[in-house]
Amino acid sequence: MNDAYRHCEELVRAADKDRFLAALFAPAEKRGALHALYAFNIEIARVRDAIREPMAGEIRLQWWRDVLGGERAGEGAANPVAAALFDTIARFALSTEPLLGLVEAHAFDLYDDPMPTLAAMEAYLRRTSVTLIGQAARVLAGGHPVVADMAEPAGLGCGMTGLLRAVARHASRRQLYVPLDVLERHGADPEDVFVGNATPALGAALSELRIRAGAQLSDFEALLPRLPEAAAPAFLTVALARADLVAMDRRGFDPFTVVEAPQWRRQWTLWRAARRYGRVMRG
Repeated sequence: MNDAYRHCEELVRAADKDRFLAALFAPAEKRGALHALYAFNIEIARVRDAIREPMAGEIRLQWWRDVLGGERAGEGAANPVAAALFDTIARFALSTEPLLGLVEAHAFDLYDDPMPTLAAMEAYLRRTSVTLIGQAARVLAGGHPVVADMAEPAGLGCGMTGLLRAVARHASRRQLYVPLDVLERHGADPEDVFVGNATPALGAALSELRIRAGAQLSDFEALLPRLPEAAAPAFLTVALARADLVAMDRRGFDPFTVVEAPQWRRQWTLWRAARRYGRVMRG
């Protein structure tokens, strides 16, 4: 089992550096469980990148549905991410239902259907980003009642920010996560997203989403005095999302030319967030 957890750690280190660094603030004995959750998320979220036809992606997602549903036990045990995930589920009494919901939500990624509404986007994020934060917080702090209340705005704010940062990448493969009703409200043409045309109308639509994401992060920050100290590492990426929103709001920002903040700055942001959350929690 140690080999399975080491595999997850290396996968998260390579593919999700922000969460890898945030997990370093967790107790050593719980980092492996966080790595297992984050590695599972990576495996599901990158299915679209690994396939050419939706059916191939559906087969991969169905394998995870079967494994989480208790089938394919032998295959699951032989897969290091699945093995570490199931060990984590057993050790921390996690429910498989939210993890199945995460798999189901990512089936949307396999196709080129546009995100129809803002409500649909938020439903997608509840099953993906909110679930991941909530499960990580449960590993760290058990069933503390406030964790779910805080995972909702944190996951919605972080998830929406992540989709905004990925507009260009999604557009390059004709995926549209910017909701059609938001585009229509501002008179923006979806085709402008696909061709990388940063029109004023598109800018207004993206600005609306940034404002909504910022409001969710503010809702989370208002609850910080109630955050269980043990759960804090699960929420540290909120600080990175806030920094990303600030960068997007600067004059002249081009949504199709995302500039990644230097890694040292992202590490510094996480460290400051860990100190800030600790001060708030200790009063």
